[in-house]
Amino acid sequence: MIGFIDEHRREYGVEPICRVLPIAPSTYYDDVARRRDRSRMSERAKRDEELKVEVKRVFDNNFGVYGVRKVWWQLLREGFRVARCTVARLMSQMGLKGVVRGQSIRTTSSNKAAACPLDQVNRQFHAPAPNRLWLSDFTYVATWAGFVYVAFVIDAYARRIVGWRVSRTAHTDFVLDALEQALQERRPTRSHALIHHSDRGSQYVCIKYTERLAAAGIEPSVGSVGDSYDNALAETIHGLYKTELIHRRGPWRSFESVEFATLEWVDWFNNRRLMGPIGNISPAEAEQRYYAQLESPALVA
Repeated sequence: MIGFIDEHRREYGVEPICRVLPIAPSTYYDDVARRRDRSRMSERAKRDEELKVEVKRVFDNNFGVYGVRKVWWQLLREGFRVARCTVARLMSQMGLKGVVRGQSIRTTSSNKAAACPLDQVNRQFHAPAPNRLWLSDFTYVATWAGFVYVAFVIDAYARRIVGWRVSRTAHTDFVLDALEQALQERRPTRSHALIHHSDRGSQYVCIKYTERLAAAGIEPSVGSVGDSYDNALAETIHGLYKTELIHRRGPWRSFESVEFATLEWVDWFNNRRLMGPIGNISPAEAEQRYYAQLESPALVA
C-alpha cells in the first residue's frame, strides 16, 4: 500500500487515497519520515535496505535469471547470514523474479540409412570424473537474418560446456567444430575410457563425425530419435540456454549478435552459475574440487 501511495500521491493526494485504502495518513507519513531519516528506521528495516542492495547485485550479475533459491545460495557463499524467506520477501518487494523454463523444440533429423552405435549410457547421465562422459546436441535460434544453429558438447561430471559452435547451417562441419573445440580444451587421454553420447541426428552418426571420435579414442553412444529422455542432460542445458539468454534478450538481429551473447553466457555458465544438482556450485568449481581431492592424498604422503 505504501508503494501504491508513493506512485499515485501526485495525482490523487495522500489523504484521498488513504480514505479508500485501509491505512491512516499518519502511518504513511511516518513511513516517509523513516525512509528519509535512517536513524528513525527499525533495525530490521535498516538491514532490509542493506540486503536489497546485495540481492539486486547478485540478481543483476547473473543475467537476471536467478530465483529466490539461487540468490539465497549465492549470498550464503559470500558470507551473508540471511534466511531464504527474507530473500523471498525482498525480491518480491523489488519485483525481481527468476526465469522459468519452457518446453524445448526437437531439432533431430535422423538418417535411417546410417549405421548407429549402441546406447552406452541408458539414460544414466552421471560420470565419476571429468572426461568420462560427453553429451552433444544442437538447437536453433531465430534471427532477423534467418535461423542460426548452436551446438554444445557437455561434460556430464559437472555439466560443464567444453565445446560449442554457432553456425548459419546445420551441416556436419559445425557440430564437428564444437567437438574439436572440446578436444583442444580438454585433451582427454586414452588411460580412461571416454564415451560420447548424442541422439541419432544425421550430423552425429555420419562417417566424418564417427571417424573423428575413433581417431580421438572416444567410444560413441547414440540414443533414439525424438526422445528427449535419451539425451536428457543435453536437453536440460539447451533449455537453460534458451530460457536464460535467448528468450530474455531477443529478438535477435544477426548471427554475430547470437554468437557474442553465447560466448558471454557460456563463460558465465561454466564459471559462475550455481548448479543445484552438483551442490549449488559452478561447474568449474566442481571440477576444481575433484582435482584438489586427487592431489590431497599425494600431499599427505
